[in-house]
Amino acid sequence: MPLSEKILIVDDERFIRMALGEALRSWGYETFEAENVAEAKKAFDDLEPAIALLDIDLPDGSGLDVLSDIKEKRPNTIAVMITANVDVPNVITALRSGAHDFIGKPVKMEELRVTLRNALETKELRREVKQARIERSRGFSFSEIIGESAALKKSIDLAQRVAVSDIPTILLHGETGTGKDLFAKAIHYASERANAPYLAINCAALPATLIESELFGYEKGAFTDAKQRKEGLFEQAQGGTIFLDEIGEMELALQAKLLRVLEEGVFRRVGGLRDIPLHATIVAASNKDLKKASEEGGFRLDLYFRLSVIQIDIPPLRERGDDVLLLAQHYIERANQKRRGVKLRGLSPEVARMFRGYRWAGNVRELRNVIERASILEDGEMVTTAHLPADLTVGGLKTTDGNSVAFALPPDGIPLETVEVELAKQAMVRTGGNLTKAAKLLDISRDQLRYKLKKSGDYESTAAEESA
Repeated sequence: MPLSEKILIVDDERFIRMALGEALRSWGYETFEAENVAEAKKAFDDLEPAIALLDIDLPDGSGLDVLSDIKEKRPNTIAVMITANVDVPNVITALRSGAHDFIGKPVKMEELRVTLRNALETKELRREVKQARIERSRGFSFSEIIGESAALKKSIDLAQRVAVSDIPTILLHGETGTGKDLFAKAIHYASERANAPYLAINCAALPATLIESELFGYEKGAFTDAKQRKEGLFEQAQGGTIFLDEIGEMELALQAKLLRVLEEGVFRRVGGLRDIPLHATIVAASNKDLKKASEEGGFRLDLYFRLSVIQIDIPPLRERGDDVLLLAQHYIERANQKRRGVKLRGLSPEVARMFRGYRWAGNVRELRNVIERASILEDGEMVTTAHLPADLTVGGLKTTDGNSVAFALPPDGIPLETVEVELAKQAMVRTGGNLTKAAKLLDISRDQLRYKLKKSGDYESTAAEESA
């Protein structure tokens, strides 16, 4: 810890200022002096010291006035009060106003030295904790949610409004892979709870008995393996946010207990007799339609209404237009950080068209996996159809009668002839240029396929007649 910090000594007795200054400089501090409130405030403004030693009884006022001014202007400044009149009201007032400690006169120099060292260590620890929180929150802001579509912006706008409110429950609804966890974290870190814990649990990953003890904790002896008391998520997250992912999978018995917690604002540890107040926001998420599930008896209707005071619907990727291309480029840039050799520049035109028309059942998560796969397998600078998963190139979409197709109609439409040519090309690539096998994949004759390829001008470059 460096000892070159500036210290302002405020005392009306010149001898005390001299004695303190001599000791502090011998310990490596840089000192400045003031003998009254007016001088102290001016010196603080001019010098911005890290530490202020403040006498309470000054000729033109109180050191408490200086303390108040200091804390208003620079809250992180360390203030240590020094006075011969160490009475309880003065101590309480100073500490409530932000003083780090209180030392009586005559000052014991070793006591002062330890006090200053501890104060600076505390300040450094707070700085490190603040920095750690900043680092932890990085990547979880709304600015990290990529997309320009109206549907996504509507969801983000609502989430931002909710984040700065004091609403106790929020429900996120969206298909698997749409980014519900990212929304939950962004809401937390945009709220006044950002410096408090953010804790998450997947309600589908644990049996009901374990979820209950994870949420509420348990008392020693509550069950066979409860050898000591354990705090649950609700207790650990006090002042922060609890994210209940896939809440639609929670068993009905536990839903009833959760409803009680939300309505009464208290909970009990398993095996406990004492109510513990809940001071945390609950963000629940589900890929199910919980209202429909409630009507069918799979979810408590009263819990649904309690959770859905504010419901944020996160749109699926297929309804977000060109967001899929923005996201793909984002994941390409991320993959390039680990990619050796030539870096990927983007998507080929064929892949871009395919991405826009694909159903993306796994949404953003599926897109990320596709790009990661391509980054590993591609040799060139562009993502091509050669290394896309089969689900995406064939059978990734469904027709109205349930049959598989490779294209969905883009929002702006597409010429039917273009679709036919693209399918013909894909069939030739998949079969290694074998006209007979390619025609079989498309359920047309060899002559029909040859005609389509010739008409597009690609027959000579993509196919060769097989020997009979």
